[in-house]
Amino acid sequence: MARLPYPDLSRPEIAPIAERIKAERGGKILNLYHMLLHSPPVADGWRAFLTAIRQQCQLAGRYRELAILQVAVINKAEYEFNAHVPFAIKEGVTPGQLEAMRAGQTPEDFTPADRAVLACTDAMTRHVQVPDTVFAEVRKHFPDREAMELVATIAAYNTVSRFLVAIQVDHE
Repeated sequence: MARLPYPDLSRPEIAPIAERIKAERGGKILNLYHMLLHSPPVADGWRAFLTAIRQQCQLAGRYRELAILQVAVINKAEYEFNAHVPFAIKEGVTPGQLEAMRAGQTPEDFTPADRAVLACTDAMTRHVQVPDTVFAEVRKHFPDREAMELVATIAAYNTVSRFLVAIQVDHE
């Protein structure tokens, strides 16, 4: 059960942003955004930032989703993991790979690029600092922009998972 009640979406200061979120997110407001609407400016900024991360970056969707799933596993953010399973499957992550990741394992059939993404995600999420050797592996697979977008994705989804876990946002 969430630690805060979900705000009334019809409140005048919330309604315009709630409508924007609905328009961009398939006509519904997930519990994450519902909770964020306690602060309309935070919800709107969050929406803009995460939309950029998820929909406007050049980083391939597979790598984005692998990073998000790994962050969710490390931070024990089940809501986040479950929310991204459909996106990961759409990006070619198999059910077996998902189950291995959920169990904290690296799937044996992951590519060197997949493994570089997971290693960078592990370092950033667990220790903040990324060892030179880990980042060198990222650089083998990703040009400058995509390497930066990977790091931004990992940072963003650490924010998401920590918010979800701290507030105990309810699953959909």
